[in-house]
Amino acid sequence: MADKVEFELVSPERLLLSRAVEMVVVPGVEGDFGVLAGHAPLISTVRPGIIEVHEDGKITDRIFVAGGVAEVNAERCTVLAEVAMPVGEIDRHKVEAELKDLADDLAAAKTEDDRDVLQAKIVIAESKLQAISTVH
Repeated sequence: MADKVEFELVSPERLLLSRAVEMVVVPGVEGDFGVLAGHAPLISTVRPGIIEVHEDGKITDRIFVAGGVAEVNAERCTVLAEVAMPVGEIDRHKVEAELKDLADDLAAAKTEDDRDVLQAKIVIAESKLQAISTVH
């Protein structure tokens, strides 16, 4: 087990994944970073993107996260995600409809705060579309 890192992915709804893996690649705000056993301690903000779980030299899981925080030490990588779902569960048509609605809402927004919230939602929806386009 010395060549594995314990990986936990938690969203507000549930624990999505908890197991020993070879490597995890996390979308940090300053760029993607890989976590192997023995990694130096690190805390990073997570940007919208894909977490890739590697086992036996290949990617076994691709999970979309909408942001959050990752905490890493030599034995463990824990990601607390705002939203998390397997990439295969993202419905392109629903996300495209959501983007259209968000664009309409943004055009009608009256305050800067409303625009900021809508822009953040648009970034997440666009990241979902990008995530599924890398798979198909």
